[in-house]
Amino acid sequence: MAPSDRNREQARVALEQHLGYGFKDRALLNRALTHRSAEADHNERLEFLGDGVLNFTIAAALFEQCPDAPEGDLSRLRASLVRETTLAAIAKEIELGAAIVLGPGEMRNGSRRRASILADGVEALLGAIYCENGFDAAKRVILHLYAQRLTDLPSAASLKDAKTQLQEWLQARSRSRPEYELVEVTGADHCQHFVSRCRLADSGDSVEGEGGGRRKAEQDAARRMLEKLGADS
Repeated sequence: MAPSDRNREQARVALEQHLGYGFKDRALLNRALTHRSAEADHNERLEFLGDGVLNFTIAAALFEQCPDAPEGDLSRLRASLVRETTLAAIAKEIELGAAIVLGPGEMRNGSRRRASILADGVEALLGAIYCENGFDAAKRVILHLYAQRLTDLPSAASLKDAKTQLQEWLQARSRSRPEYELVEVTGADHCQHFVSRCRLADSGDSVEGEGGGRRKAEQDAARRMLEKLGADS
């Protein structure tokens, strides 16, 4: 076995230990860990399947764990648990990056650490476990990976975006909805910078926010308005 192959197999053994699951079908494991930049037999179909298994499992876990939570809160909690940043963090915890197979171009670009590739790899692994051993096996691995996160759930209110928080704060006080206005767009097409204004018609208060997109600028403006109103605590 060549040194590179030996290192890759060692990385996969370590990965399986983190998962608490050992693959009998090594070809299936190889497919789950192969990015589309490397070869035709890549992991995108497994990623699609794993995404569905993950979403259902987390939804069911939250449904059981939070019996009094309304649908909106459950949706926000699930979104926070299955989003790219969370999956990428899990990938780092299980040392997934060392086991991924990338094409030469992606290797040169340092894509082994890219959040999107790591997150997709986690979903592909879950899809592969489902294919090899069924839903119960995939569920066990998911609950193992998410055990601490399900124990330490944030409050659903803390997951609301700034615009939602501002609107709800104003509605609770029978005040009018905030108004948003695009003030300025600067920069080249591929790296534009946006400035948006948030204004309260009933008081005349206004603040400006900025970001790499209109929505981000509006969210930043809403956050600053919450701070101005003292409603951010």
